[in-house]
Order: sequence, then C-alpha cells, then structure tokens
Amino acid sequence: MSSSNILIEVRDLQFDYLDGTSVLNIPEFSVLRGEELFLYGPSGTGKTTLLEILAGVLKPSKGTLKILGCDLVQMSDAERDSFRSEHMGYIFQNFNLIPYLSVQENIELPLHLSAARRARLGSVGTDLVIRGLCGNLGIGDLLSKPVGALSVGQQQRVAVARALLGKPDLLLADEPTSALDFDHREKFLKLMFELAELYGTTVVFVSHDRTMEKLFTRTISLESINRAHA
Repeated sequence: MSSSNILIEVRDLQFDYLDGTSVLNIPEFSVLRGEELFLYGPSGTGKTTLLEILAGVLKPSKGTLKILGCDLVQMSDAERDSFRSEHMGYIFQNFNLIPYLSVQENIELPLHLSAARRARLGSVGTDLVIRGLCGNLGIGDLLSKPVGALSVGQQQRVAVARALLGKPDLLLADEPTSALDFDHREKFLKLMFELAELYGTTVVFVSHDRTMEKLFTRTISLESINRAHA
C-alpha cells in the first residue's frame, strides 16, 4: 500500500479519562483516500471519541495520528482548529445547526473559518456553488428559510451541504441518520456518497446500526481494533 494513498494513519493511539479509565487503545488503523468507511460498534465503545480525535477536537493521551501526512498530536490547539477548518467537514448526530440563521447562512459558516475552503470555490462565486450543492441535495428552494423551520430530513441535508462546502479532504459523520427510517437513510447515504465522490472527499461514518454497511466501500468494527474494549 502506497503511503500516498493513505489519508489517515493511526499508531499506538490511546485516550484515557481523567480517572485513568482507558476508552481507546488502537495499535494500528488507517483509511485510504477516497474510501467510504463504515465504523461500527455498540454504545460506549468510543466511536464519538475516536471521531473527535480524528477531528482534532480531543487530543489523545499518547500515540500518533497523521492526516494528510501531518501529525495532529504534535499540533497546538490552535493549529488543530485551523487544520480541521481547512481539511475536514463534520456532520453531528444532532446536526449542530444554528436555528435562527437561514439555510444559506448555516452552510456558509465554514467559509468564515478557512480561506482555503473559500479558495476552493474558485471564480464561480459562493452563491452559485451553494445553489448548485443545495439543488443536488433537494433543498435549493429553502436557502432563505431559517433552519429551525425545516424538517429533520431537510436539516440533515443542510448539515451535509455545510460539511461538504469547499471540498474538504475528509468528511466525518457521527450517526447523522439515526432519526430516519431505513429507506430515507439509504437514499440520504447514496446522495452523500455521490457528492463526496464528486469532490474527492473521503468519508468516515460511525454508527451502531449495521443495516447500512453494505452501502460503504469498507466496514470496520471498532471493537476489533480497540484493545480497550477487547
């Protein structure tokens, strides 16, 4: 496996609570560029913790975490924040949208945090890019509406548009389909994958629900790589 094909590389990664309880102890874990990875495990196995470490929100107790060849463990908090803003999109389980802002204002938020994300929009212009992205997601006629007035499914699509705007290298998703029935989940995932593939974005999606795993290019059990829960 060529190192140039590896987007995420983890070695001897450990995360402990302040009381010393080990949540994660992962000897080795990697994700290839362009993968749509399904990472599953029951509640309490550290799925969200691992995503937050990959996003640079949490710092592991020890170990190495390289994304795009950069070791996040060696970065300062400010450097990790900047790296996340430039290279990652994140879809939260509860979406974390700002209810009183419009759909367009919510989607534009990453551009205020990263000049690199703005630059990737090219000369087309922010409004046209957002309209095209939202048109693909079926929410093109909702741009001026406050997100608090939208359905759960519509809010979910706003969260995807926000995460993918500016073509991030990595999309992290924390069980964002948990409120949907199976048919809507499958349609949503297929649409998300189409856009991720169009933008060259790698997807890491965590869930306890394995009914969706056939839609992904690879599946990993967190319990199988995490010695803390072996």
